[in-house]
Amino acid sequence: MEIRKSAEDYLEAMLMLKEEKGYIRSVDIADRLNVARPSVSYSVKNLRENGYLSMDKSGFITLSESGMAIAEKIYTRHKVLTKFFVSLGVNEEIAKEDACKVEHDLSDETFDALLKHVGEAS
Repeated sequence: MEIRKSAEDYLEAMLMLKEEKGYIRSVDIADRLNVARPSVSYSVKNLRENGYLSMDKSGFITLSESGMAIAEKIYTRHKVLTKFFVSLGVNEEIAKEDACKVEHDLSDETFDALLKHVGEAS
C-alpha cells in the first residue's frame, strides 16, 4: 500500500516523540506538527485502521512493525539529508526544513547513491 506524504510525516513525528519522550500521545503529535488536535485524531484513526499503529485505552500510541518501518525510513532520510545539506554549508535550520521537503520524494536509487557519496552504508 502506498502511503501519502502527510502520513509519513505523522509516522516520522511519532518515532521522534517516542525517542525523545519514551511515549507517543496525540496532543504531542499536534504540537510537533503544528496542527489541530481534530486533524491528529482523524489521521491517527486512518493510520490505525490501516495497521500502522495501535492506541491503548489511555491514549498512548504504539507504532506497528509496518508503521515503524516507514517511520524509520523517513527519519533516516531526514537525518542523512540534513547532515548532507549542512556539510554543503547550509544553515542547520534551513537544512532541516529542506530535508523535510525532499525526504518523501527522493527515489530509493538517488538516496542510495547519496549514501554511497557521503560514505554511509545503505
